[in-house]
Amino acid sequence: MEIQVLQNIFEANVQKAEEIKKLLSNKKVYMIDIMSSPGSGKTTITDNIIANLKPYYNIALIEGDMETTKDSEKLAKYGIPIIQIETKLFGGACHLESSWIMGCLGQFNLDEIDVVIIENIGNLVCPAEFELGEDERIVVLSITEGEDKPVKYPLMFNSSQTLLINKIDLLPYLDFDMDELSENIKRTNPTMEIFKVSGKTGEGMDGFLNALKRRIKAKIGK
Repeated sequence: MEIQVLQNIFEANVQKAEEIKKLLSNKKVYMIDIMSSPGSGKTTITDNIIANLKPYYNIALIEGDMETTKDSEKLAKYGIPIIQIETKLFGGACHLESSWIMGCLGQFNLDEIDVVIIENIGNLVCPAEFELGEDERIVVLSITEGEDKPVKYPLMFNSSQTLLINKIDLLPYLDFDMDELSENIKRTNPTMEIFKVSGKTGEGMDGFLNALKRRIKAKIGK
């Protein structure tokens, strides 16, 4: 009985994700789902993305956290529409679900939005299991987390299209093996597009942002 209930939850989530895909396709809106473990620098990366895309696109943000609006408050400086999801209201879930995203999209004027950014809950497990109707999944992996995360949490990495290896400014100070990480990524998702970046210094971000703009243009035409 429990297995059936779980199956129904996933099926309902997938169905709503498909509805979101159709909606965003009709509205010509590109949606990004940014995922990572806590402390990877996900909010700093989101800050970089918004700062660089805002001159070209109208952006809306969906912020996911178990509690607090701290990340939303940091990004409110851009004057973009932001909706905060605090999952404590849903029992403290460690992920976002497509029905919640649909509810948020219904509060935006999608005729005036080009890009929706979702900053998901900090967790390398649960968020990967729930499709949200996104065009692109971006996983942020900080070098402070070690080289083994792609093989320890394979679903997160093999269900994402883009990997940002973050905090490379710390490489001189850490015992970190980039070759080992690369091998682990190849074992998990050999087609993943990889960018080595520093959200703090901006190193490597141009290459990622240019690639992101190309993908957005391919969908929305600008």
